[in-house]
Amino acid sequence: METVTVTIKEQPKLFVEAEHISPDGFAGKSAAEIAALHVYEGVEQFTVGKYFEIAGNAGLTAAETKVVLKGDFSRVKYLGMKMSAGEMVIEGNADMYVGAWMEGGKLTVKGNVDAFAATGMKGGELLIEGNAGNYLGSAYRGDWRGMQSGLIRVGGNAGSDIGTFMNGGTIIINGDVDVHVATHAEGGIIIVKGNAKSRVGGQMVEGEITVFGTIDVMMPGFKYISDVEREVDGQKAVFAFYQGDLGERHRTKKGQVIYGSIYVKKAAAADEDAARTARLHAMREQKKAKRKAAAETSSSEE
Repeated sequence: METVTVTIKEQPKLFVEAEHISPDGFAGKSAAEIAALHVYEGVEQFTVGKYFEIAGNAGLTAAETKVVLKGDFSRVKYLGMKMSAGEMVIEGNADMYVGAWMEGGKLTVKGNVDAFAATGMKGGELLIEGNAGNYLGSAYRGDWRGMQSGLIRVGGNAGSDIGTFMNGGTIIINGDVDVHVATHAEGGIIIVKGNAKSRVGGQMVEGEITVFGTIDVMMPGFKYISDVEREVDGQKAVFAFYQGDLGERHRTKKGQVIYGSIYVKKAAAADEDAARTARLHAMREQKKAKRKAAAETSSSEE
């Protein structure tokens, strides 16, 4: 596999749209040919070489090409767009649409990404070691086709509207998420290791959401079914199982109605015991404080 290193040398005044920076865009090209590819800053067209230093030649195909980005790319959009194979590593932050409509290969971001990462994703693997913005793995605005396949992992937190119109694939968030998870989803899996706010699974037709932390407000269209023991992403736990959104139309399979599923981890017995012990301790301390205050008041009055 041949490696092309892209180092940012001039931060744009506006934002650069660089859809050619990917293994597919570089495949079969020399460093000079890559530098001559076009990018846009606002409505003006420039070359890749204006903003980035290019070192190394690409492989003959995307699968034989690795792209390494060095520096702060937080003002550069569409990195890894429509990537189908190969490998790409962004060593810092990146702007919107990282891995948009990605179909294959592996894309790693060492920092944070902005909104619409992996929008319309069809395959491959996107690893974000930092935080993700809004609309992760969702549909493009005005479209009904969100993430269809592939894997997204986020090491930190994610914003709102994750997996909107999601049809397939898996999104795993190690931290917390904001409102609107899997809105209008018709498939796919979302795993949240932290906490979620409200509107989780709104208008969800099919698919699965697992939350290891808490959900601030459960959607009224989801009905509690039972407690179940499951293994999720290598972790075994007991979850409260809900089905919904009951306000939506759902297809049937072999005479059975297919609903969306939400699983919320139940506190382990040890955790409940610890919490109960902590509450009792706090109550005892409050009583001691009250008795001490009363004794000090009585002594001062004498």
